[in-house]
Amino acid sequence: TFRYSTSGDILGLDPYTHNEGPNNAMKDNLYEGLIHRAYDLSLHPSLATDWEQTDPLTWRFNLRRDVKFHNGNPFTADDVLTSLERIRMPNSSMTFAVASIDKINKIDDHTIDIITRYPDPTLLLNLPLFWIMDKEWLEANNAMDIQEGAVVSTFANLNVNGTGPFMLQEWVPDTRTVLVPNPDWWNTPRHNLSKAIFQPIANNSTRVAALLSGDIDLMYPVPLQDIARLESSPGVSVLQGPELRTIFLCFDQHRDELLDMPGSGKNPFKDVRVRKAFYQAIDIEAIHRVVMRKASRPTGLMIAEGNVGFQPDMNKRFPYDPEAAKKLLTEAGYPNGFSVTFDCPNDRYVNDEAICLSIIPMLKRIGIDVKLNAQTKSLHFEKISRTQGYNTSFYMLGWTPGSYDAHNPLVQLMSLDGEGQGTWNSGRYTHPRVEELTDLIAGELDVDKRNSMIREAFRIHQDDVGHIPLHQQALAWGVGKRVEEVKQRPQNDVDLRYVIMK
Repeated sequence: TFRYSTSGDILGLDPYTHNEGPNNAMKDNLYEGLIHRAYDLSLHPSLATDWEQTDPLTWRFNLRRDVKFHNGNPFTADDVLTSLERIRMPNSSMTFAVASIDKINKIDDHTIDIITRYPDPTLLLNLPLFWIMDKEWLEANNAMDIQEGAVVSTFANLNVNGTGPFMLQEWVPDTRTVLVPNPDWWNTPRHNLSKAIFQPIANNSTRVAALLSGDIDLMYPVPLQDIARLESSPGVSVLQGPELRTIFLCFDQHRDELLDMPGSGKNPFKDVRVRKAFYQAIDIEAIHRVVMRKASRPTGLMIAEGNVGFQPDMNKRFPYDPEAAKKLLTEAGYPNGFSVTFDCPNDRYVNDEAICLSIIPMLKRIGIDVKLNAQTKSLHFEKISRTQGYNTSFYMLGWTPGSYDAHNPLVQLMSLDGEGQGTWNSGRYTHPRVEELTDLIAGELDVDKRNSMIREAFRIHQDDVGHIPLHQQALAWGVGKRVEEVKQRPQNDVDLRYVIMK
């Protein structure tokens, strides 16, 4: 039995809701896509055995035979077609993964053609996030519809019927998720687990104590102040590495009147000078040195090095300059600042609440009256989500591109006007040229042209101060003495198929 823990629970089990790291990792243990992305980010056959591009818009996929869902139903092409229909439902959080697909043609029970709307260089990169569901199971349980929300009580969000290497035994929200191996999995397991128990433990000290006592076998993230302590503890090791997640701040740039300024008829964040003032008020080096204990990489871009399309020469921040920030606020008509609520998670990212707490005095120094609203990630994500009408003025978010390509944050965070776009663009940043470039990048196969368009879109977004990128956090996992091997993934989550116990 392998017991592991992070700071917050999963939000549900429906593969098409909650595009969030720990949630996606849990789905990946239970469901499978046509393609699987391994811990080293390489792509491998999964429910498809092989594929080839037969023309610029058509991909032929041969589906794996003799695969069964957890309830014994056979996997066929009909399940892929039904899954495409469902992932495109209005409340789906995963539509972006199939946005380029026009249709899927069934050739026979184990052969399909995916027809794209345009030549898509990222199709294969996105398909690991298109988990396949059982058509019969969905129809029998009237589970085609999707609901959004923190933890919704739909059948598909509370129950699982995938083809993945593990099966759900029990989910008790905020307490434990228990998985057992799928005895009929088509592949040969690499792991040697008889059971896996995921236990969310919000308190850092309690999580560390559980690892040291042997109550759990792996925990993440390790509080930065405890890394040295764990490294010196017998039988405990710390795995460290770079993470491809960027932490950033966002503004409501859509409403004519800010939620925090009722009756004023004003939204200061519509003015780029105000957004830049906030940016230049933040001392990122102090956050790096004090809050993150130098275990972060300050950034000026919305993607990290290691993602396709990263522009190293553009990875520069506006200088920290409180006096320039005050001048910008005065020029924008806010010489005495204004009041704003700062929405922040307290159990999702490394030192998330501590980062937000450190930013408050920096903003107060330039006259901004900041009220912190720090809460558990389920409530935080709910508040800033579409279902709540993006009920936020100023907030923190983190993002790892699911495709590990620059087009992903352009679609999800920096544009609004297409299918699957702007799912987590809660501040509703938009620019006509960025919207145009996002569409053009999607279908551009020439690497140099595509890179040039990515640069242009990133430059416009930087000049607009569409968001305030802060840093990439470092990975730190605490591993107990019973674990023989575990693969640390740059998206900072655990793939159980690679866990080997002593």
